[in-house]
Amino acid sequence: MNILDLFDTDKFQVYVTDAIKWLNENVFVLSTVNQVLIILAACVVAKFLDGRIRRWASDAIEGTRYQTQLQNIGIHTGPLTFTFIWLVLQWFSVFMTETAKLPNGLIEAVVSLLTAWMVICLATGFIRNAFWARTVAVMAWTIAALNIVDLLQPTIEFLDALAFSFGKIRLSVLGVIKGIIAVCVLLWTALALSKFLENRVKTLPGVTPSAQVLIGKTLRITLIVVAVMLAISSLGIDLTALAVFTGGIGVGIGFGLQKIFANLISGFILLMDKSMKPGDLITLTTETGSNKVFGEINKLSARYVSVITRDGIETLIPNEELISTRVENWSFSHNNVRIRIPFGVSYDSDIHKARELALQAAVDIDRVFKEPAPVCNLLQFGNSSVDFELRVWIGDPINGVGNIKHQINMRLWDLFKENNIEIPFPQRDLHLRSAVPLRVESNKDG
Repeated sequence: MNILDLFDTDKFQVYVTDAIKWLNENVFVLSTVNQVLIILAACVVAKFLDGRIRRWASDAIEGTRYQTQLQNIGIHTGPLTFTFIWLVLQWFSVFMTETAKLPNGLIEAVVSLLTAWMVICLATGFIRNAFWARTVAVMAWTIAALNIVDLLQPTIEFLDALAFSFGKIRLSVLGVIKGIIAVCVLLWTALALSKFLENRVKTLPGVTPSAQVLIGKTLRITLIVVAVMLAISSLGIDLTALAVFTGGIGVGIGFGLQKIFANLISGFILLMDKSMKPGDLITLTTETGSNKVFGEINKLSARYVSVITRDGIETLIPNEELISTRVENWSFSHNNVRIRIPFGVSYDSDIHKARELALQAAVDIDRVFKEPAPVCNLLQFGNSSVDFELRVWIGDPINGVGNIKHQINMRLWDLFKENNIEIPFPQRDLHLRSAVPLRVESNKDG
């Protein structure tokens, strides 16, 4: 139709007549009115049941073991209760009308729109990634639109016809699309299920943190592998055909990925032998021996261990390095640590008094154990001082070792000042054995 035809009275009247005829034949008929009434009735019933079902569900989960998890699910799915009930009623209406051999094209269109709306709401509620949520929404609306205009089945047949074969394997565009959807859905399900199971394992009594991490990682890897295998099977690919491919992967692992898999195996060894766990305080000497990493283990991963140093820097240490390098675990079997604090006093000072003051300085600090008691030993008579070493025990190295040394040294300084105990500094005395005469000549000429 040309837009200029609207200004032609005769042609415009023809268009109006055709439109009225189409409405009388397709809209203002008994079958269409019946479908509209069925849709409205289903909507009213769904609205009536919505509030009651939500209140019943809230009362049912109150005080149950999984109340928090079910409430979190309800936050995302609660607003969809009305849509879901309406959709179920419309599905029932389609079944009844087909059984009675009555027209139901309008009801099927509503079912398609409600299904697309449900998928979109679930995608935006559970899929946090904006790109994937938008992709799912576009796919849902596209399928709904094709179904409404009766083009969904022809489209499926066309995509299935675009195929190629190699050997006994046939791959079509439709199969690839189904495989991609299956991979995404199965992987998302596997990751969500593994996260739920990991949280459940953490609540089990008697399971060490290392065992919790090991069980969680094993479950995650197992579920991901199962999801990938199921997705491949959904494409119609025989898994035995992957034997050659698997052999090639093995060769690739042997040459190019040996470091990665060495870290993976080392990670499982660390988790199984329970030599480290989150919360342990460790000191790791680097391969060159020129630097040390001192900090608290924050996370055990399949490839690395996350250690947070005292500077707040999170260092990721490969598992292989922890297996092959000497590691000092300050809290492996217990948290008790002995700290050594060397100091010296002048030869003119009362060394017995100095030793008593050192022990008092240690006892005055709250974090220092009273039993075993602090010990102060005279080590040697140095060049400039009498050298002592104060040894104390603490039970919370995670709260810092340097700060406890600082507190004891500050208290030691105050006590020595109050009791006139001198802390010497290096000095040297020079003695001239004999004087050497100097010859002086005077020049008369100036």
